Amino acid sequence: MTGPVDARHVEDLLREYAPQVLVALVRRHGDFDTCEDALQEALIAAARQWPEAGVPDHTRSWLLTVAQRKYVDLVRSEAARRRREDALALATPDSELIARAADAPASGWDDSLALLFLCSHPDLTPPSRIALTLRAVGGLTTAQIAAAFLVPESTMAQRISRAKQTIKAAGGSLAMPEGEDRAARIAEVRHVLYLIFNEGYTASAGDELTAPELSTEAIRLTRLLHRLVPDDTETAGLLALMLLTDARRPARTGSHGELVPLAEQDRGRWDGGLVAEGVELISRTLPKGEVGPYQLQAAIAAVHDEAESAEATDWPQILALYELLERTGANPMITLNRAVAVAMVHGPEAGLELLAGLAEDKRLAHHHRLLATRAHLLELLGDEEKAAVAYREAARHTTSAPERRHLTERARRLG
Repeated sequence: MTGPVDARHVEDLLREYAPQVLVALVRRHGDFDTCEDALQEALIAAARQWPEAGVPDHTRSWLLTVAQRKYVDLVRSEAARRRREDALALATPDSELIARAADAPASGWDDSLALLFLCSHPDLTPPSRIALTLRAVGGLTTAQIAAAFLVPESTMAQRISRAKQTIKAAGGSLAMPEGEDRAARIAEVRHVLYLIFNEGYTASAGDELTAPELSTEAIRLTRLLHRLVPDDTETAGLLALMLLTDARRPARTGSHGELVPLAEQDRGRWDGGLVAEGVELISRTLPKGEVGPYQLQAAIAAVHDEAESAEATDWPQILALYELLERTGANPMITLNRAVAVAMVHGPEAGLELLAGLAEDKRLAHHHRLLATRAHLLELLGDEEKAAVAYREAARHTTSAPERRHLTERARRLG
């Protein structure tokens, strides 16, 4: 047992060991719902005790011992209510379970991947997949997840409970899918991690522009997935995209928390280490085979990040990459971003022409990003009156307070 330790160090350890302990419990009992609840109680106990008492020498075994006891308590409680015997919970001596855990490989890669698959079960809705992944694999508490998404803890608890019940009803297990099913499930995991990162990088609602704990956790979990499937080029592309994008986070807000657009950011505040890592990763990945959308988005981010200034940005290269990206699948957001690249290469009129077509798409017609982009291109064109109107309309449609303030200020400056 060590002496008192920093709470951040404890949090890092808990997130590292949480999926390993959960998998050990699930493999023994086959009851994901109760096992996950038991793990959460063990994590809470550790978070309260370790900062003062120190980290146990056999960290994972300590967590597993406590989680196993919590599981027994939960099963006994349920049995008392439903008159069930608790023999199942006591079928294997704790000492045997802990011995197996101590002898198990420290990495637990296959188990971690199976747990990621389970939390991204096809029967779950995207919000449920996100919440369950953050709790079961990320080791976050329900309160932490609720705070990050700006919802009441009771609401998030219900969402997680429903997700676990859905998995139970679907017969979800830690069995590893194979062949095409495995590739499809990895794609689902990637999408969940992408959604978590995006919510962290630009919060969809609330007073803060970002939720750093979400983007940081998304990067950590994507690093894990990349280690689990090192030959999967799209996973590598997703990690590179996150690194290159998150590198700009320090410069995205001003001294008063105001939003700072990419073109106006102080690039000296960007995280050079993340930029270098992201550029190296995508440069190494692109030549390996078929190029997918995450790799292309990472390549676009790399072009932005490598430019010494906004004026030095290689917009023709970015436009070419967006054209390739559109071929991977129709998506109005991709077209919206391509419109900006078109405007930078061929002039704002050409970009506005593309936006006119998007305005007919019901998925994007009143989206604040379409309205804000139209305002920006009108401003570049010199039509300040129409640009101001479009900025105000965009401000009315966003649920993010920082974005609303930014768009309103843009409109005010134009009169």
